[in-house]
Amino acid sequence: MPIASRTPASRPPPTEGDSARLSPAAIRAFENIAHAWRLTVDEQLRLLGAPARSTYFTWRKHPEQARLSRDTLERISYVLGIYKALQILLPDPVAADAWVRQPNDAPPFGGQPALALMLGGNVADLHAVRRYLDAARGAGWN
Repeated sequence: MPIASRTPASRPPPTEGDSARLSPAAIRAFENIAHAWRLTVDEQLRLLGAPARSTYFTWRKHPEQARLSRDTLERISYVLGIYKALQILLPDPVAADAWVRQPNDAPPFGGQPALALMLGGNVADLHAVRRYLDAARGAGWN
């Protein structure tokens, strides 16, 4: 019997109700990670898929009113997964948070920091970093 893939692409798209329920927590979690990783506003916007600055600041000011798109929720999901994987792989929180900015010679990074790949603008870039970290911690290549 085949095992169902657990990638975001295999999940049904979020409904309007899902977006209303998930968006506030997603924004708050993303903000906390952005702070831990010392991301600039421009880096934050890039990771989120380039929403308008005014839209992003409205989300941050009133997260309970935010209604994120499926794409933005998926991007935040990858960022959360990357953050979690780093916390598991590098139990020192300072080292885990610094990892995204450290040069990395592993195949997907080519000597650049993981953040450089993540800022490529595509969801696939976030997926590549998540897959790398999941493989490094023995969670497989989902």
